[in-house]
Amino acid sequence: MTGSEGLAELAERIRSLAAELADLALDRLLDATERGRGDPAEKVAEERRLTRASRALEKAAAELEGVAGQPEDA
Repeated sequence: MTGSEGLAELAERIRSLAAELADLALDRLLDATERGRGDPAEKVAEERRLTRASRALEKAAAELEGVAGQPEDA
């Protein structure tokens, strides 16, 4: 496996983690709105933090994919 392939694989794993965080964020939002579990304000705050973390991982994955797409001598 070349360095580029390794970076692309890592980006894929990071995207998977981002998706998991997005699912957790949605779960917190449902807790706050439809399920009535816990303090709604607290659940919404958790959802926002999880969403920010998910977006940060998406950005990191995109950066890695960009590096992986470049020639290795660059």
